[in-house]
This record gives sequence, C-alpha cells and structure tokens, in this order.
Amino acid sequence: MLPYLLLATSYAFAAAVQPGPFQAFLIAQTITNGWRKTVPAVFAPLLSDIPIVCLVLLVLTQVPPLFVNLLRLAGGVYLLYLAYGALKTFRTYGRPDAAPPAAVSQTIFKAALVNLLNPNPYLGWALVMGPLLLRAWQENPSYAIALVVLFYAVMILSTAVILALFAGARSFGQRIARGLVGFSAAALLCFGLYQLWLGTTALTS
Repeated sequence: MLPYLLLATSYAFAAAVQPGPFQAFLIAQTITNGWRKTVPAVFAPLLSDIPIVCLVLLVLTQVPPLFVNLLRLAGGVYLLYLAYGALKTFRTYGRPDAAPPAAVSQTIFKAALVNLLNPNPYLGWALVMGPLLLRAWQENPSYAIALVVLFYAVMILSTAVILALFAGARSFGQRIARGLVGFSAAALLCFGLYQLWLGTTALTS
C-alpha cells in the first residue's frame, strides 16, 4: 500500500504547485479578494473531477489490459514531460501577479468550471491516476480508496498553503512557490521513471 500512497502524494503535490489555469485563477482571486474569500475554492476539484474520473474509468475498464499497460508507458513519458516543464518554470519563475484578476466575484463553482475546462485533469487521470487506481483496486479496493483520498487531501492542502503564502507576502510566497516547483520537478521525474518501469515490466512479463 505504501508505494501507492507515496505516488499519490507526489503527484498531488506536483499538480498543486504546477502553474496552470486553475492555480492562476486562485492566485488572482487571492490577490484581489484575499485568502479567506478564496480558500473555499481549493475544494473545486472535488466537484469538477467527478465527471472526469467517471469518464476515464468507464473507458479504461472497457479496454484490454494491454491498452492500460501502454497507457502506463504513455503516462511515464507524460510525467517526464511535466518534469521538464517544471524545471523550465523553476529556472524562469515569473511574477505571481502576472495572472489577470477575475472581474467577477469568486465562487467555488467558477473555480470548478475553470478546472473542468483545463486539459490537465483529463491527461492526469487518463495517463497517470486512472491506470494507477485500477492497479490498486485489483490488489485491494482499500488501496484504491486510500489513493484517491490522499491524492485530493494533499492537493487541496498544498493549494491552500500556496495561496496563504501569496496572501501573506507576495515576494516571499514567490520564492517559496519557486522552490516547490523545483521540488515537484524532481518528484515528477522519479514518478515518471517508476511509471515507465511499471509499464515495461507489465508488457514484458
């Protein structure tokens, strides 16, 4: 069970600190409206990911095992790509207030819509979390449940902490966020190599 928990933690942390549409929206809202009014929006993925997860799992359970193993290889390559992007971001981390503030008042539903229209959750669940969840379920359903719970707990908590850093001190928050992106690059690299090893082992066994 421990490998699944470590993988869920590392990927959730990386997903939370990687700059993207959802994070940019939350940071803009934090700068505009403050941390207290924005922090409820960190729970938005719990709403937006429901149709995404259901769709991905429906597809993955209808395809042969060979396809899922090939997805593991694709997921490994995707994670290495994310690690490369995180490394580039670490080297040239820009201003945290570069994202334009939203004109309308923030709600958790608007944040959920931003995340629903973001391609990253679809790719993440199709290439990484989906195959990993199915593998955990086959070993023990409790592993799969723990995997999902820990994934969202770490992602929500990490996002809330990042917003608090930006709200408390923008320059300090920027430095910390840059360091977290660098750390996530290393985590994604290790996770990607592990995914490639899993996919290769499954295909050659």
